Amino acid sequence: MESANQSQASMSPPGKDETMWAMFCHLSTLLGFVFPFGNIIAPMILWQMKKDEYPLVDDQGKEALNFQISMTIYVLIAVILVLMAIGIVLLIALGLFDLIVTVIAALNAANGQKYRYPLSIRFVK
Repeated sequence: MESANQSQASMSPPGKDETMWAMFCHLSTLLGFVFPFGNIIAPMILWQMKKDEYPLVDDQGKEALNFQISMTIYVLIAVILVLMAIGIVLLIALGLFDLIVTVIAALNAANGQKYRYPLSIRFVK
């Protein structure tokens, strides 16, 4: 009887606190527009704080962290390409892309849905 209750509990939709923390994992990445590497440090801290408590936060925290590490690599490549003039356009495009998909991810997390970022390299599993 207990195993049936445990399986029902694991299949229940995420609660308000869980979706809120998952959303914050995504939105915290916007600190990268203000502080160097804030896009990586902020979601890592939130994910580490709540990953054992909420399964959605564990999943979405890793997702946000992987995407932001990937974006940092892409930005570093674009900075090198500034010397070839194409880097400036790439930096603008990457900034807009990051902002748009982060908002989409946060909205999905707020609704209790898992979001998978495009162009994300899976560093943290």
